[in-house]
Amino acid sequence: MSRIPADTVATAPDASQETARKLEQKMGKLLNIHAGMAHSPAVIASYEGMSAAIAAHGSFDARTREAIALAVGNQNGCDYCQAAHTLSGRRSGFDDRQILAIRAGEVDFDDKIDTITAVAREAAANTGNVREATWHAALAAGWSAEELAETFAHIATNLFTNYFNHYAGTELDLPAAPELPA
Repeated sequence: MSRIPADTVATAPDASQETARKLEQKMGKLLNIHAGMAHSPAVIASYEGMSAAIAAHGSFDARTREAIALAVGNQNGCDYCQAAHTLSGRRSGFDDRQILAIRAGEVDFDDKIDTITAVAREAAANTGNVREATWHAALAAGWSAEELAETFAHIATNLFTNYFNHYAGTELDLPAAPELPA
């Protein structure tokens, strides 16, 4: 059960309503994660600010953004984010086998996706620390230093949502992500 009430657009604090309305329109419904965030104007504004910065200044295509989100969500054991990003990963062009491979850290279909998700996974697991070998593998695969810097914004945004879901106990209102093979 969620620790933080899941507001509707109408029941959210006034300062949260506009952002909640935009998220509801974008997603087709107000997802439980956004409904919980809306309970605090500071939380939903923080999420909106990070998302807006990436939308305005980010250079990654949808596949790269979703790959990073899948890797970070799996690393942090966030069932909600794995479910959400499985759906959006499919929309970005990944098939189910590729999504499972990204989540498991066993990407065998794209060297660039493999190396950028390795950077994201290590950073998420090690309080931002990434081994030199992992960093240099990403550079060798064709990622620029600017893109690796941008990756941090994606990692941080995903950590924010992962941790919020753990903190709030967000109830899953999406189809659960498939279990990883043992």
